Amino acid sequence: MGIIGGVVVPHPPLIVPSVGKGKENEIVDTINSYKSVAKMIKDFEPDTIIMISPHTRSYNDYIVIEDGKEASGDLSQFNASDVKIDVSYDQDLVKLLYEELKEIGFSAGSDNKQESLDHAMMVPLYFINQEYKDYKLVRIGISGLSLVDHYRLGIYIQKVSLKLDKKIFIVASGDLSHKLKKDGPYGLSYEGPIYDKRIMNDLCNGNFLNIMNYEESFLEKAAICGHKGFCILGGIFDGYKLSIDKLSYEGPFGVGYGVCTYKVVGEDNNTHYLETWKNNKEIEIEEKDKDPYIKLARLSIYNYINNNTIIDIPDGLDEDMINKKSGVFVSIHKEGKLRGCIGTIKSTQDNIALEIIHNAISAAVRDYRFKPIIKEELDELDISVDILSDSEPIEFKDELDVKKYGVIVYNSSKRGLLLPNLDSVTSIDEQIQIALNKAGITKDEDYKMERFEVIRHE
Repeated sequence: MGIIGGVVVPHPPLIVPSVGKGKENEIVDTINSYKSVAKMIKDFEPDTIIMISPHTRSYNDYIVIEDGKEASGDLSQFNASDVKIDVSYDQDLVKLLYEELKEIGFSAGSDNKQESLDHAMMVPLYFINQEYKDYKLVRIGISGLSLVDHYRLGIYIQKVSLKLDKKIFIVASGDLSHKLKKDGPYGLSYEGPIYDKRIMNDLCNGNFLNIMNYEESFLEKAAICGHKGFCILGGIFDGYKLSIDKLSYEGPFGVGYGVCTYKVVGEDNNTHYLETWKNNKEIEIEEKDKDPYIKLARLSIYNYINNNTIIDIPDGLDEDMINKKSGVFVSIHKEGKLRGCIGTIKSTQDNIALEIIHNAISAAVRDYRFKPIIKEELDELDISVDILSDSEPIEFKDELDVKKYGVIVYNSSKRGLLLPNLDSVTSIDEQIQIALNKAGITKDEDYKMERFEVIRHE
């Protein structure tokens, strides 16, 4: 059987009468849409509902998929303890999904904790259960992983669903921007209304490629809720032809509420959006890799992750890379977020090329702040290489410039370094403090400073 359809829904508790106490009458369109969704699910008679919630447990580098036999919840935190729901989990689907994710090394699964149903699940289930109860639930959260990783999880879910003789329906529970009105609970941001217009257009046209390409900084400013869940939904529908209906959109309280439904009507080779995304990324990488420093770093990482070997120095490199020594930092980003950074203040190898090779590998698999990079991530990485000049001692902070100079702070036993020209660092005091934190030097300890310049390849 496999995936038969799905829906994007919001989860404002006040649309439940026991919570809203009359205020729900101000968002009648959303309530009517929910009733239509519940009837749609009744008509489909799914064996399993996979529900994605942004309010279940969330980790920076791990997506929680609840295990166990059953769960329950209520809306007592919203003064409606009479609204209670009990569900049974689809253990067969969860088991197969765990096996699939473990085999490929994808960072998702159980964290061996049990938690009651959160309101992002309670609200949809409240309406669904009024029409249909003969289902089992799979409960999935979101994480700090990239939008593309969440989309990729959706593809794995689709793959597993095809192994089971079950009809499976997807519910992506998520509000849109929380910053639509000055007098709303979260205020107004310029990005809020823009996000809602843009995401509703993408969701209601099934353009999940666009949904993978939103900038994280834009999403943060728009104060979104469900976007990564929408990415999982998109991955589940990857390669399918869909019949899509926009049921409603409204935001009377300063938070966006949108409802779209999806019915799987066949296959469509034009909607393999992860493949399209990869092809676009390959073109971008090919352009960046015209810089030999980045190309060498990427080649070192790819070869080590795929073959667990360290490459020899390739032929045809710049003379400086072969004949000169220097400290080198290799930084790896994924969707704008740091994924690894390792470097050497002074040279430790015979030349810059070897320094890049070894530091690139270390940045990929030995940065203790992050899990080692896996094969599935390789096409998503943005790499930069900083070649450091010799450092020089300074006495005063006004000898620094956050754009031009990096800083080294040290005392007899501790040392910390911060590169220059970082987007998140805007003042000298901030630059020094971050370096001190990295060194583990407290404000009460004496320390000295050095500055250096870099040639950045990105």
